[in-house]
Amino acid sequence: MRTKLFSFVLMFTTIVSYAQQDAQFTQYMYNTININPAYAGSRGALSIFGLYRTQWVGLDGAPETSSFSINTPLNNSNLGLGVSLVNDKIGPSNENNFSVDLSYTIPTSANFKLSFGIKATGNLFNLDVNKLNPADQGDPQFQNLSNVFKPNIGAGVYFHSDKAYIGLSIPNFIETNRYNDNDIAIYKDKINYYLMAGYVFEFDRYGDVKFKPALLTKMVEGAPLQVDVSANFMFINKFTIGVAYRWNAALSALVGFQVSDGLYIGYGYDRETTNLNNYNSGSHEIFLRYEFFKNNGKMTTPRFF
Repeated sequence: MRTKLFSFVLMFTTIVSYAQQDAQFTQYMYNTININPAYAGSRGALSIFGLYRTQWVGLDGAPETSSFSINTPLNNSNLGLGVSLVNDKIGPSNENNFSVDLSYTIPTSANFKLSFGIKATGNLFNLDVNKLNPADQGDPQFQNLSNVFKPNIGAGVYFHSDKAYIGLSIPNFIETNRYNDNDIAIYKDKINYYLMAGYVFEFDRYGDVKFKPALLTKMVEGAPLQVDVSANFMFINKFTIGVAYRWNAALSALVGFQVSDGLYIGYGYDRETTNLNNYNSGSHEIFLRYEFFKNNGKMTTPRFF
């Protein structure tokens, strides 16, 4: 048991050190602005979003992520603006990413629009050396890993209507090395490539029921291709229930409730499908979204994404 646990911790540390990825969200479909700046303002409302995720509960040093964002269309223009903050804690490391997003939207037909977006990000990285192996705590090589600031820039495109969407994005174009030893990057943020797509089917003959399959693919050098597929049902524009599968990684259950025209709350639970399942009790994710609409504060057409 101890040998297996030690092997896992070693594997986990290696993955984090050599192929650091962006923060991971199961309910990315409600938090799209974090991965695609072209999404800013696309909902036609001032949207305020907050999310908390605790991953692999019961495993010391497991990822813990908080996210907060605001995005809105700018009046009488095709522009959208968003700001977001993501805090990501993994073991002894603590990262804060502050981003500003700007989008420009072009109507391409009666139903579809094409949005382009750019993202400017400031990353603040900290490593708590007191959480490292005691033999390493006095190593001067680690002393410069406190409040390390790195700027970055990203971009995305988002083709969408009220029922369908597809998007491509690279949130960060610049690879950053946290620490180099003999010109080898020991801790490195690498470029993440995203492809997302979804479609909403309406089944009015069964009452007010909507069904939305969705896909998110993330690719980063040095890590396996990540593919998330999900299927969600919405009933009477109030209740949402669904499942998601992260290829060779986790199975998830998703629920949501439209409390009022402006307020939506969602919860997701992940269970690992790998041997990692033996060392934790799953991952939890909860979020709140509140939106202000132009039309007397009312949501004229409920959106499923």
